Amino acid sequence: MGLVHLYSRGQMGMEAYRTLVEVHVSGGLPTFTIAGLPAAAVRESRDRVRAALQTCGHPIPPSRVTVHLGPADIPKEGGRFDLPIALGVLQVENKWKWPVNEYEFIGELGLSGAMRPVLGVLPAVLAARDAGRAMILPAGNAAEAALVRNARVYPATHLMEVVRHLNGDALLKTLKPSAPSPAQPFGVDLSEVRGHGEGKRALLIAAAGAHHLLMLGPPGSGKSMLAQRLITLLPRLAADDMLCVASIASVAGEPLAPILRAERPFRNPHHTATVAALVGGGIRPKPGEISLAHLGVLFLDELPEFSRGALEAMREPLENGTVSIARSNHRVQYPCEFQLVAAMNPCPCGYLGDGTDRCRCSESRLDRYRSRLSGPILDRFDIQVEIPRVPFGELVQPLGEGESAALARKASAALQRQLERSGAPNARLTNRQLWRTAALTPQARRVLMKAADRWQLSNRTVTRILKVARTVADLADAEALAPEHVAEAIHLRCLDRLL
Repeated sequence: MGLVHLYSRGQMGMEAYRTLVEVHVSGGLPTFTIAGLPAAAVRESRDRVRAALQTCGHPIPPSRVTVHLGPADIPKEGGRFDLPIALGVLQVENKWKWPVNEYEFIGELGLSGAMRPVLGVLPAVLAARDAGRAMILPAGNAAEAALVRNARVYPATHLMEVVRHLNGDALLKTLKPSAPSPAQPFGVDLSEVRGHGEGKRALLIAAAGAHHLLMLGPPGSGKSMLAQRLITLLPRLAADDMLCVASIASVAGEPLAPILRAERPFRNPHHTATVAALVGGGIRPKPGEISLAHLGVLFLDELPEFSRGALEAMREPLENGTVSIARSNHRVQYPCEFQLVAAMNPCPCGYLGDGTDRCRCSESRLDRYRSRLSGPILDRFDIQVEIPRVPFGELVQPLGEGESAALARKASAALQRQLERSGAPNARLTNRQLWRTAALTPQARRVLMKAADRWQLSNRTVTRILKVARTVADLADAEALAPEHVAEAIHLRCLDRLL
């Protein structure tokens, strides 16, 4: 009979909050009660713990067992509390003097006592390190835990390994931090895309200034191929960025292998994705595609086929770089600073303006198709470029190699100029920063004014043209915005001229 306290970590969004696991064993009718707003998976811990302890030769005696998971007003979910609950029961029954205050425990138990990996371990290890405690967790979570520097982590494969460690009989080995993985060559290269000089130029500008990109062209013209190769022009993830992206993937249960190679995320959801799948949500809000694409690329193919509600829900996250998901009793926030790339056909059948007479779309049908995208959504795309069909003569030309690497060096040099000048890519400059850095020559000012009057451009559109022109100038290593820089930025706004 007695009471013990152990520490664990719950999960709410990106926050790994401290959970105090209190285990009380007393006389009375044999019961096993778990309190503290447990979800179904947490309530089932009593059955997993009971079977695991019995398999390991430590059956729970016929006593009244009460487990409280505090704070009591925060919902608990998952099997992460199995390990501390089982250890608490063992400590009370055997009256072992364990230094449990030095540790935090996370792990799901199988009926044999084997420890199974859980989601969201990386934020928990970070929080335990900041709290000055060591973390004991399943060996299946060791790879992601090894990303955290200066943390004391003890991976284990079985409940009894943890018991022997706490008893001092056989100490667990401390996990060594993983060395950065060497950068692997990408499986794709821009040289594999034949033709499309203007499309490749648009990709280069988008990569150099972190601009959102919309490609308009007939089916099979190469829009998806271009989009998939954008990450080959972007710099690899830095160590801190890698940890942030890996934490999101850990919470969502996504593979970590590409992130460990410092590759930026590339997400390509189907156009049937719901609002919750795209921006995040659920009863216990999980990160959506926009958060899983944090610091990477989100590619939306067949853009008009996405539901209007899902696209409109992206407007604020696109501007803020974060998404907040509110529920009646809690609120979570996920980062979502991603680069949006989208592709669409010029009409419902896809063949408008491709040089053939296959298009049979009426004006009313074309208007309905284009009206699926609101003006505010289209306005978010700094670059809007047409991707025409490549002539057969260019398709049979021999492939080059190393084009992505050469363009990546140009994009990196331009991005470095922006960071040194303003501390942010051109696409994320505030209006004050933009007007301080985008000095127009008199001739460039006249070009911009003429375009604004001719196509009735909004203030937001003019601002985005200036941001793209600033990136074009950075690629040319120019200080002031010349007429050719502004003219190219205007040319890369095809929908403003077509609609």
